[in-house]
Amino acid sequence: QEKLVESGGGLVQPGGSLRLSCAASGSPFSIRTMAWYRQAPGKERELVAAINSFDNTNYADSVKGRFTISRDNAKNTMYLQMNSLKPEDTAVYSCNAYSCYSDNTCYHYWGQGTQVTVSS
Repeated sequence: QEKLVESGGGLVQPGGSLRLSCAASGSPFSIRTMAWYRQAPGKERELVAAINSFDNTNYADSVKGRFTISRDNAKNTMYLQMNSLKPEDTAVYSCNAYSCYSDNTCYHYWGQGTQVTVSS
C-alpha cells in the first residue's frame, strides 16, 4: 500500500517555473516506476514523465527540454521541475507509482493531484 501526496502546484505566468513534489509512504523497494500524469478539463489524462528504478526517464514530446523528472531515494520523493511553462501546461498533475510485491501482485497508486495554472 502506497500513499502518494503531491505538492508544489500553483499559478504562474507563461515562461515561469514550478517544482512539483510527490512523497511516497510505502517501501521504496516495491516501487518499479514513478510517473507524473496530467489532465486538463475535458481532456484525457496523459503521461508527462516517468522514471524507473534504474533512473531511466521518459518524457512526453510536449515537455521535452522543459521538464525534468527526478527522485530522491533517501526521502522516497519524486520531483518534476517545470521550466518555460506554457498555458497549454495548465492541468491537474497527479503522481503515480507502480509497485510490485512478493506475492506477485502489482498495482498503480495515485495521489490526489495538484493544480498547475499557467496564465497571464
